[in-house]
Amino acid sequence: MNSRSTNEHQDLKALDEMIEKITVDAYGDHEQLWAFRQVFEDDIDLPADGFVIGEPISVLEIDYDGNERRGLTARCRREDGSEHTVAASEVVFPVGSAGAWLIAAYRRWLNIDPFPAQEQAPYGRKRQHKATTDDLDLSQPVDLIVLSVKERTVRCRLPGSERAITLRPSGLGDVVPGEIVTVKPRKQWRYAGHPYLSGEIHSTRLEAEALHLVPLGLQEIGVWDPKEHYWGEENDPIEPWAKPIIAHGPRPEFEMEQVLPGQDPDDPFDDPITQADDLMEAGERAEAKKILMDLCQADLRCLDAHSHLGNFIFDHYPQDAVRHYEVGLRIGELTLGKGFTGVLQWGYIDNRPFLRCMHGYGLCLWRLGRFDEALYVFDRMLWLNPSDNQGVRFLLEEVKSKTAWEDCQGAWR
Repeated sequence: MNSRSTNEHQDLKALDEMIEKITVDAYGDHEQLWAFRQVFEDDIDLPADGFVIGEPISVLEIDYDGNERRGLTARCRREDGSEHTVAASEVVFPVGSAGAWLIAAYRRWLNIDPFPAQEQAPYGRKRQHKATTDDLDLSQPVDLIVLSVKERTVRCRLPGSERAITLRPSGLGDVVPGEIVTVKPRKQWRYAGHPYLSGEIHSTRLEAEALHLVPLGLQEIGVWDPKEHYWGEENDPIEPWAKPIIAHGPRPEFEMEQVLPGQDPDDPFDDPITQADDLMEAGERAEAKKILMDLCQADLRCLDAHSHLGNFIFDHYPQDAVRHYEVGLRIGELTLGKGFTGVLQWGYIDNRPFLRCMHGYGLCLWRLGRFDEALYVFDRMLWLNPSDNQGVRFLLEEVKSKTAWEDCQGAWR
C-alpha cells in the first residue's frame, strides 16, 4: 500500500478545491495561467529546494511569459551553478510542502497525473540536497536530524529542510536514526562535493513532530465488531483485559501505510528487511545493519527498519534498543493522533511494522524496570489489536506485579 492509493480520492478532491479557488475569477487558459503564476509568487518562498528528473536543484523563479502552449516555467540552478529553464510541471518539491501541492494542482489543471511516481534507486538511495556554509552558524549549538549512523560518521538532515550533511563527532556514542542531536560545532568543510561538520554531540532527544515528516497514510477497512470476534470457547470466561474492549462496542478498523524504500512491488523476493534478517542470521552483522540504516536514510518513516535495528541489539543492549523502537512508534503515532480509537489488526500486513515497534518498546520498558509504562503500552496494544497475535496478554500479570524480566528468563520475546 502507498499513500497515494490510501488517500487518492481525498487528495484529488482537495486539489480540485484548490484549483477552483485559484481560478475562480480567471476566464480562459491565459488568465488561469496568470492566476497560477500569482499564487506561486505569493505562497512559495523562493529560492526553494526541488528536483528535476531526480537531480537536486534550487528553484529561483516560476513565471509565465504569455505563451499558453509553454505554460508556467521554472528557472532552476543546479549544484554546479548553471541555470536552466524547464516546464514548471517537471519540478518536484519536497512531499507535503506548499510547493508540492501547488505543482500537483497545476499538473491536474493540465490534465496530467498530479502525483507522478518517482523512480527509486535500490533502498531509495536518491540524491539529496546538500547543506551550504550559509545554512549553519558555527558560533552556536546546531540541531541536526539523524538519518543514519555509520562506523565513524552520522548522516544528518537540517531541521525544516531536506538538506543533508555528514557529521564527524568526537566520540560517536550511541546515536539513533530519527533522533535530534544538538552539536557544538567546530569545523565545516566539503570533500568530494559533500558537506561535512565536526563537533561534539551535546545531547540527543526524540521529538517526532520536529522531524517534519508527512504522516503515513491510513486506510479505513471497515468496522471491527467485538460480537464477531473469537474470545475463546463458548463456556470459557472472558478475561479481564478483554471486558472493556468488548463493552466499548464496534470500532472502525484501519491499515497503516508501510514505507519500504526501493522495494520492487512486482518482485515478492525484493524485500530489504528480509535480506537484512538473512544477513544477520548468517553472521554478516555489519552488512545487515547497513541495509537498515540505508532504509532510514532514504525515509525515516520506514518503521520496519527501526523495529529491526532494535531487534538486532535487544538481547544485549535493551537501553539502546528501546530508542530504536520508540522512534518507530512515535513516527507511527503521527498518523494516529492523540484521539485515535480505531483498530489496527495484525492480519493487515502493513500494520505489522508499527505493532512490532510497539511490542519491542513495551518489552524494553519491562526489561528496564519501567513497569507502569510497559503496562500502558501492552494495554494499548490490546485495544489496537484485540486478536493479540504478539501475545502481550500473557505478560500482563508479571508486569502488573512488577516481576523482573530476568525472573521470567525473557521467555516472552
